[in-house]
Amino acid sequence: MEHVGRRHYPEHIRTEVEVPDIALTDVLQETVAKFPDNPALSFYGNEISYQELAMQVAAFASSLQQNEVNKGDRVAIMLPNCPHYVISYYGTLTAGAVVTQVNPMLVGRELEHILSDSGAETIVIYEPLVPILEKIKDQTAIKNVIAVQFTGEYEPVSDEIVFSAFLQLAPGAPAPVAIDPSEDLAVLQYTGGTTGRSKGAMLTHRNVVANVVQTHEYFQDEVEPGKERYLTVIPLFHVFGMTSCMNFSIYSGAKSIMLPRFELEEVLETIKNEQPTFFPGVPTMYVALTNHPHAEEYGLGSINVCNSGSAPMPQELMRSFEAKTGARVLEGFGLSESSPVTHCNPPFSERKPGSVGIGVPSTEYKIVDVATGVEELPPGESGEVILRGPQIMKGYWKMPEETEQTLRDGWLYTGDIARIDDDGYLYIVDRKKDLIIAGGYNIYPRDVEEILYEHEAVQEAVVVGVPDAYRGETVQAFVVLKDQHTATSEELIAYCRDNMAAYKVPREVEFRDELPKTNVGKILRRTIREEASKKA
Repeated sequence: MEHVGRRHYPEHIRTEVEVPDIALTDVLQETVAKFPDNPALSFYGNEISYQELAMQVAAFASSLQQNEVNKGDRVAIMLPNCPHYVISYYGTLTAGAVVTQVNPMLVGRELEHILSDSGAETIVIYEPLVPILEKIKDQTAIKNVIAVQFTGEYEPVSDEIVFSAFLQLAPGAPAPVAIDPSEDLAVLQYTGGTTGRSKGAMLTHRNVVANVVQTHEYFQDEVEPGKERYLTVIPLFHVFGMTSCMNFSIYSGAKSIMLPRFELEEVLETIKNEQPTFFPGVPTMYVALTNHPHAEEYGLGSINVCNSGSAPMPQELMRSFEAKTGARVLEGFGLSESSPVTHCNPPFSERKPGSVGIGVPSTEYKIVDVATGVEELPPGESGEVILRGPQIMKGYWKMPEETEQTLRDGWLYTGDIARIDDDGYLYIVDRKKDLIIAGGYNIYPRDVEEILYEHEAVQEAVVVGVPDAYRGETVQAFVVLKDQHTATSEELIAYCRDNMAAYKVPREVEFRDELPKTNVGKILRRTIREEASKKA
């Protein structure tokens, strides 16, 4: 079953790719050789060419080595999207060190865990976040603090060094470092910690290079080397942004148009002025764009491909966005543990709304029973999706038991409930942990959310299970209404009752002005569930 999706590939796109035996830094150097004068990064109108980027990467690597950062040492990067991120990321790898990606929204306790767990001694941090670091720094191994500020003068509060000054510490080329792509780590990608303590997925140079090569092979008909423009607003610290924006744009010699956060008017103005051709995003971004009253006036037609990931894309939202903008949305799937891309709706074949598509080259997948994880299930039956391919992580950092549980016989057990149709298209039903069991019935929140999104007044919706003395759990929906629209709880419940089985219908609907989200824009179901459970 794991190979059936490959029948959709045209002859010129390979179903298997040969992963080059190179480090990720070699990808940058190859692009610099091809397109030295092309713009690599654009940040509020300021552009950096590939040649300039390579020079700053080398300077950063030299300065790290001057500060006794050696091969295998971990360097934490805690920045919003900005050129400094790309320079720090590739500079760290050039020095032979390992990038530890850190969400800038973490509070002190969460930051302390990642820094302590990774053993990082160096951190590149956005200057306004330095006070958070200072409170927990003594509980970590951090010695080198490199502060990034975007504007104005900055006076260090303790012993940190400003990024621009750090680049000047060690003039000259960095000392070369031998890298074994299959063994040496490139990135520690910490999971969100939604099932407990955040885990560091160990991604080797080969894992990350493989995923870029796989993605490029899959999208080769959509990518003109040296000509594309990527709207990079999903965070680079997130594995989706790391691969689909930063590494993929560098591999293809594209220009990355960087924004530090998703602010609707700023994004629309950037699209109007920069005319991006690729827009990797998440559903909440497309919700905002779709519901802007004048979105059509900003030239969204320049965008050829919108890659949607990180969370399920409601079908009604996809239809509305495409009708309004003329862009194509290709929904995909992946995990931190898979660098992350494993599936996407093909640009070269049938796209199936509601599906995350077929496997990218050299990716195998199948559905197994949830109870044992051994029995392969036939098309149409739901179970846990497991994956195999060159992009799959080496394991979890310092967590052998969790690694053994997740990686079995070469397969990555994802924890996602899914089904495969006869054509090999994958449909994510839900996360195992999000399953609601009410009165003995299994209810997947996404089924209910899809119906809610079809109601004309609903802008965003999330469904959770809350404790119930009689049914075990009961279904509760949390909804944000569109501007200029109204609806009552009774109306939405009645709408659900008309469109789904009675046992799935929410017993209660709570209206919110907004829903809690991650930096990426993914709705935080766990936060909602915890709030609802406390009230139950």
